[in-house]
Amino acid sequence: MEEIKKMQKMEMKEVKIFSGTSNVELAEKIARKLDMTLGDVQIVRFKDGEIYVRVDETVRGRDVFVIQPTSGPVNENLMELLIFIDALRRASAKTINVLLPYYGYARQERKSSPREPITAKLVATLLTTAGADRVVTMDLHADQIQGFFDIPVDHLQALPLLAKYFINKGLTGDDVVVVSPDIGGVKRARKLAEWLDCKIAIIDKRRPKPNMSEVMNLIGEVEGKKAIFIDDMIDTAGTIVNGVDAIIKRGAKEAYICCSHAILSGPAVGRLQDSPVKEVIITDSIKLAEEKKIDKIKVLSVDGLFAEAIRRIVNHQSVSELFESYENI
Repeated sequence: MEEIKKMQKMEMKEVKIFSGTSNVELAEKIARKLDMTLGDVQIVRFKDGEIYVRVDETVRGRDVFVIQPTSGPVNENLMELLIFIDALRRASAKTINVLLPYYGYARQERKSSPREPITAKLVATLLTTAGADRVVTMDLHADQIQGFFDIPVDHLQALPLLAKYFINKGLTGDDVVVVSPDIGGVKRARKLAEWLDCKIAIIDKRRPKPNMSEVMNLIGEVEGKKAIFIDDMIDTAGTIVNGVDAIIKRGAKEAYICCSHAILSGPAVGRLQDSPVKEVIITDSIKLAEEKKIDKIKVLSVDGLFAEAIRRIVNHQSVSELFESYENI
């Protein structure tokens, strides 16, 4: 056992971890979990908006991990990441592993009408062409995005963290119902319901236009229950707040919201603050701006999840085993 630990420590010595500017706090926490420090890098934006990246330490022959969620401003952060990858490739890094806690453009993963782009595929092509050898991401909007890559993709899940939070609060059993805010999220809701040993409900909605939704029907029983909404992301919060209003009108006692990625654009924070929802549980995959921090929002860190994923990748261990029990994280 001691020899294995020594070998693992030796392998971690060949690892370098860097961060872009999108979520430095999360990157620092991940590095601390691994008893490491972030690598030295200069990232400069010129007056005309051009981005300059220079790695200020050797990465030759090293396994390099770059942490950069491509959250807003999406195009800025994505371009910075592509330039970062190119700099590492030209510096002879052995492998370039891109950690995307949040994958921007994931909602454009298919053509729903003629002459539309599939931008999630375009981003995958850009990352691969730039020189990425592996992508580690979390809770993609659609699982099939993994198939857009011709390099390994490790798809992590925040679900065990979210489940643990509710289990510790005693929100389990017949008194609880997990609610999917749309038909597409049923699989995610069912997984959380299995962890919490409860039933699910589904909201049938329609979208008259982007970032707007209307509740049409409710499938399942919510009367007298504590409802937990789960989604992969919250953008303007219109859909999920409409869902909360709908189940409260149908007799639910309390409502909670949880999601992996808190984009919280435009009126989102105000809508959540004014809604009857009791708590909004999110992760720090996207940096939460100070002006968006309200008492209802509880932030769970995914630092341990990504740190353990890095350790397992370096030591050639299974990453999927992480999600068999929340105690693994």
